[in-house]
Amino acid sequence: MRKPFVAGNWKMHGSRDANARLVQGLRTAMTAPLASHCDVAVCPPFVYLADVAVQLQGTPVALGAQDTCAEPGPGARTGEVSASMLLDVGCRYVLVGHSERRQFHGEDDGLVARKLSAALAVGLTPILCVGESLQERDAGLTHHVIARQVDAVLDAAGVAAVGRSVLAYEPVWAIGTGRTASPEQAQEVHGFIRGRIAARDGNIAGSVRLLYGGSVKASNARELFAMPDVDGGLVGGASLNAEEFVAIVAAAARK
Repeated sequence: MRKPFVAGNWKMHGSRDANARLVQGLRTAMTAPLASHCDVAVCPPFVYLADVAVQLQGTPVALGAQDTCAEPGPGARTGEVSASMLLDVGCRYVLVGHSERRQFHGEDDGLVARKLSAALAVGLTPILCVGESLQERDAGLTHHVIARQVDAVLDAAGVAAVGRSVLAYEPVWAIGTGRTASPEQAQEVHGFIRGRIAARDGNIAGSVRLLYGGSVKASNARELFAMPDVDGGLVGGASLNAEEFVAIVAAAARK
């Protein structure tokens, strides 16, 4: 049985004071029974990782980062942060291939695969993000795009590496727009992803966790997570509100 997982991506939000209040809210609401049924992580901006790592001590909430360098450190890579540095500061997870990295920073499938391998090499669990744009969906290219993104990692890193990762389907057209894929739309793509992995290894496909990431809120989480291949969520804006985020976690825990 796949244990549900909810990860909060704080994106470029937060301050020391705001983060402290948010984590305090999580400390209060994240009870042991709730945590026993759902894994939880938050991914703050780089500059706040060390602070949040301290604030999360004694809680069941894990720390994640929003990106990593594809090259191992140390090295002459000004402005980059290596996977080993993230591990050193207390991270357990790291996002790779988020749609905003692909769109605004020109990250291609090959670079994303290298980042995933770099994370795994030091013991981090990558959260591999895949998804299509509105134009690609309207053109009927959803499966083509998802297959390309997943296959790039399978080919470069191998199916065993995917089995040590978490995958997140984030339809780009549903991120920050207020639009959400219907539970049936989410399930259809999640099922396709699992089938794509199953073509390489059925056991790994059955155990790997697939998250939905596209305007997940407390009001729609339960229906989304009820789908058989949706194992939790990658949560954006709703993760900045402790009460809302914990309600999403509770929905996943009931899966």
